[in-house]
Amino acid sequence: MRTWIAGALGALCSMVAGMAAAQELMVEKKTFELPSFTTQSGRTLKNVKVGWESYGTLNADKSNAILICHFFSGNSHAAGKYDAKDAAPGYWDAIIGPGKAIDTNKYFVLSSDTLVNLNTGDPKTTTTGPASSDPDTGKPYALDFPIVTVRDFIEVQKALVESLGIKKLALVAGPSMGSLQTYEWAATYPEMVAKAMPVIGAAEADAMLIAWLDVWAAPILVDPNWNNGNYYGRTAPLAGLAKALTAVTLQANHADWANATFGRRPAKEGEEPGKALANRFQVQSVLDNAGEARAKVSDANHFLYLIKANQLFAAGGTSLKEGLAKIKAPVLLITQPKDLVFTPDLIARTADGLKQAGGNVTQVFIEGSRGHLDGVISMKQAEGAIREFLEK
Repeated sequence: MRTWIAGALGALCSMVAGMAAAQELMVEKKTFELPSFTTQSGRTLKNVKVGWESYGTLNADKSNAILICHFFSGNSHAAGKYDAKDAAPGYWDAIIGPGKAIDTNKYFVLSSDTLVNLNTGDPKTTTTGPASSDPDTGKPYALDFPIVTVRDFIEVQKALVESLGIKKLALVAGPSMGSLQTYEWAATYPEMVAKAMPVIGAAEADAMLIAWLDVWAAPILVDPNWNNGNYYGRTAPLAGLAKALTAVTLQANHADWANATFGRRPAKEGEEPGKALANRFQVQSVLDNAGEARAKVSDANHFLYLIKANQLFAAGGTSLKEGLAKIKAPVLLITQPKDLVFTPDLIARTADGLKQAGGNVTQVFIEGSRGHLDGVISMKQAEGAIREFLEK
């Protein structure tokens, strides 16, 4: 009898755990506002707003909070759905939720939009940047908006975290630009970060990355509609922004994906690329269409400000060596060896620097044909490593 009861209880526990894992995480988008915020450049902004969301419940002593930081073109929507009818959940839904690697039955997970967030046309994104109205003039800031840095991003996050009464984060994590924020958190506020999980990102932008980011920005700067950033109320530089986003999408992927998906097929049957200058390959057409669609809900100036923030990045605001020495938290570094944005040599410099500084670093590699994007769409591969890291 006891054996049967034990077995039944075990089966019931397994069933409940399975049901928890299968639960659809429903999310509400909220807004956090600071009456004033002084940037690292010394400018004080009024009425700074960012959107944020959370998953799970904050425990009594507020010790179970995890902060997720988003990538360059992303926003706070890391997991779950705003509505059951949504086509897809947040970008890291594979690892965040009930019973998942970052278990929302155990942890209170929060994520916020950054300053100068790209997605100004998305009603689920709230941000302050060049497209926002300056309270003093009632007009968009445009290029009068101050230069902001990754440090500024995390200072706004810190104010949000502290407004919830959270004094220490059990984990800070994020992919790509989210990893930059993770490094910045760990280097700038080591006493507030118990563990850090940077994904597909390095602790410093080197010269090659700075130059590539310039290539991303170039199509906007040569679009006559950009008008030195003064296009609000006029025709926006959508053509330049679309091409900029095409460049981002291409480099965020890998040749394995492009060759397997498109090969050398023409964009249209019967319109061979060799027969006319206007005839295109399928890969060109698909990437351009994606860039054009994304440009309609994005802002060109915000794109440029994000570029500058990424170019300026060095963890802790110092040299790579000094910045990594400030990091005290154990680090789980998750990367993709085929990454064309944060290349293996750039990642290796960060990993080696952490080790030389005496840091506790575990490196995990994920596989796939998408290169950099695998750090967003293929994260379930790292589920076991993440669980183990959090349980240590």
